[in-house]
Formats: sequence, C-alpha cells, structure tokens
Amino acid sequence: MNIGVDAAALGMSSTVVASTNDVNSGYWNPAGLVNLEDHQISLMHANYFANIAQYDYIGYAIPIDDRSAWGISMIRFGVDDIMDTTELIDNQGNIDYNRISLFSTADYGFTFSYARKLPVEGFQYGVNAKIIRRIIGKFANSWGFGFDFGLQFEKNDWKFGLMLRDITTTYNIWNIDEEEYKKISDAIPGENQELPESTEITLPKAQLGVSRKFDFHNDYSLLVASNLNMRFEQTNDIISSKMVSIDPAVGFEFGYTDLVFVRAGAGNFQNVTQLDNTEKLNFQPNIGLGFKYKGIQVDYALTDLGNQSTALYSNIFSLKVDLGIFR
Repeated sequence: MNIGVDAAALGMSSTVVASTNDVNSGYWNPAGLVNLEDHQISLMHANYFANIAQYDYIGYAIPIDDRSAWGISMIRFGVDDIMDTTELIDNQGNIDYNRISLFSTADYGFTFSYARKLPVEGFQYGVNAKIIRRIIGKFANSWGFGFDFGLQFEKNDWKFGLMLRDITTTYNIWNIDEEEYKKISDAIPGENQELPESTEITLPKAQLGVSRKFDFHNDYSLLVASNLNMRFEQTNDIISSKMVSIDPAVGFEFGYTDLVFVRAGAGNFQNVTQLDNTEKLNFQPNIGLGFKYKGIQVDYALTDLGNQSTALYSNIFSLKVDLGIFR
C-alpha cells in the first residue's frame, strides 16, 4: 500500500496529493474524486525485483452528483510459483523431488472511497475504508482494516492537499496453520520454536502537498508540485526527530496541447550511513512519459525502489479510460 499507483503520478515522484483529480485519487487523495465528470477506469502493471514480484492495480470511480463521487480499487503485490520444500525428504530420509510443490504469497488491498465538496468554496474532502488481505500459501493468512482521510483546497490557481493515511492505525490479524508450522519449527535447532506474532500494526502517516499549473500560449503547460511526506517515528529521512520524520519530494509535468506529457521528479531523500560511518544523502529520481487522446491516457514511468545507486529501476505502465467516450 506504500508503493503507489498510476505511472503518471509515480513519474512525478508521487507529488500529486494536491493535484490528483481522477480515478486514481482513491489512492493518492480521495478528495480529488469530486473532479470526475464521468465514469473512469484505471489499470497498472509493474514488475519488481528482476520480475520476481508482480504489482497490479485496477480502479474505478464515478460521480454521484455535482458535489460528490465514489470509487473502488484493488491492489495486488505477489510472488508466484515459490517452491515448497518442506516435504522434500520422505519418512525414510530419501530426497524425492516429486514432493516439491508450488505456492504463492500475495498482499491484496481493497479500497472503498467517498468524496464530497464542502459548503466552504474551494474545499473538498474524501475518506477511504481499506481491507487488507495477505496470504502466504497454506501456511498463514491475515485480514486487516484501516481508514484514510483526505482534504483539498484551491485558491487563485494554487492547490493544496492533505492526506492522512491509516488514521486509526491499520491492524492485520494473522491466522497461522500450526500443522504446517510444525514442519519447519525444528528444521534448525533453536530456531522457529515459537509461533510468530499474530498482529501487525501500521502506524499513521501524513502527506502535505501543494501544486500549481502554468499555461503558456494555450499550447504548453507546466505543472509544478511538491510533497512533504511525514512519518511519526525516527527514520533516515532528511528531516528526522523522535516525534516526526519528513521526506520532501518535488515533481514536474510538462504538457503539450493536453496530448503529450513529459514528467520528472525526485524524492525519498535519505541520510545513509556509509562503511566509514560518514553520512551520504541519497535520493530517488523518477521520469515518465504520457499520451492522451479522446479520453484514453497511456502513461509510462521509470522509477526506483531505493536510491539512484543501489537499486534496479522499474518500468511501470498504466492506462486510464474515460468510459464516457463509449456512449
């Protein structure tokens, strides 16, 4: 749930909390859903870790009236065809490769969004209800629940956004198959002797964003956006304290006749300790391209899971369609 969706947003280093205004707002800031004019659907696919992991997303949203809208989305991040070797050795101590089976491990995130304009001009809000489902083959599975709250404000061509994620904390409760666990509990003497913790807690996070779009000669445009991503714990972020850690990000989108877009951004600024105990500032650069024609938008982003020197880049593709074009 932290990776993000939509290649257009990821190409700008996810700096869209203030400017998001389409079906993908359900993830970035549900308040943006009120800007929808018709039904929209969005799809995204990405491969991570040398194509070992698959990341997929689908979202759908629709306006209710001129002041409110709703949406639904699903995210899956999974690794498939993992070899289960817990029964590789039979009761006589012989290795039998026919006893190897395959399983998948996957995380699912289901989000239900609602947005509405406030009576105060320029303000709009949105809420998310999230269901988290995690599966590790036949060994363990969990259910989790959480809520997000988003707010947007626009004045004099400036847009401001606030996104509060997991505002009540998000809990995942695990159910572990004890019979399957016993098969590995004594595989290494002294290891895996006790069942893992059955509860996971995701702490709240906050994102504060600002953006402005500049138009030049009716053909060219430039969207400038910035985020402050806050976590309420001490981390390696460039601004860090025991109370809060802040990771700034900046993004740009250059457009031509609302048809072709070029994007770039930088974020994930981290103070990384080197082998000689000195600190080095690392960051994550992103770039992207987009093409929009008659309600169909195709986007591509080249992003990085870590920083510009230690992680492989990932290619991300997404598709957004205004379903009104089929009427």
